Amino acid sequence: MRNLGSSNGSGLSTDEIEDEEMARMAIATFQAREEEIERKKMEVKERVELQLGRAEEESRRLAQIWEELEVLTDPMRKEVAVVRKKIDMANRELKPLGQSIQKKEREYKEALEAFNEKSKEKAQLVTALMELLTESERVRMKKLEELSKNIEPIQ
Repeated sequence: MRNLGSSNGSGLSTDEIEDEEMARMAIATFQAREEEIERKKMEVKERVELQLGRAEEESRRLAQIWEELEVLTDPMRKEVAVVRKKIDMANRELKPLGQSIQKKEREYKEALEAFNEKSKEKAQLVTALMELLTESERVRMKKLEELSKNIEPIQ
């Protein structure tokens, strides 16, 4: 319908040439936009892949740290459990020993008290013996003196 324009040597009118040119430009613009979109899409894809790589690396690093934590706490738990078990055993062994000490301390105090009583009794008996011996000596000396006086010649 647009056949109003002039014709060039190829049989196309100027309008047709302009339409064709506009179509080519539109296609070129569309292709340029598509290329730009594709380029941006690739850039975004590269950034996502880069971030995924970082995330995977971070995930591996965190998993390694987690494993190290597990290994680190596991032996300590075992050692702590062993030490606690030994403490419990020592407590169980200490209880009867403590009771034995208390019993032996009571027995010792009772024996010491009995010893001190007997020592005091012995000291009193020794004192009484010394008094008796002294009295006995005095009585014998007196008797000897009397006998001695009786032996003196009678005149």
